[in-house]
Amino acid sequence: MSDPMMNSNEHLNDEDMTVDLELECGTVTCNIITIFDLNDKEYIVLEPEKNPLCEEGDVWIYRYSENPDDPNEEPELEYIEDDEEYEAAVDRFDELLDEQAFDDMEE
Repeated sequence: MSDPMMNSNEHLNDEDMTVDLELECGTVTCNIITIFDLNDKEYIVLEPEKNPLCEEGDVWIYRYSENPDDPNEEPELEYIEDDEEYEAAVDRFDELLDEQAFDDMEE
């Protein structure tokens, strides 16, 4: 799978941040669920909007980076090829979900 390309039409929509990805199968609009750090790297979790290629509830995790010298430059998403790195990112995202669920229960 090739790395996705973020389009410059990243925008705020009803307080939800979305991004359009240019994939081999075409353009897919995704909601940004979260960005988190793990082992000195950043990751982004995306949920594709209704798309016949995606099952409901699917999320995609990519390595994420921004150019600290140019905040106007498009962030870069990178496909995670290493299975151990990907599993670690998935595990961390699951932990974040569990923490959020616990926080919601306390409120």
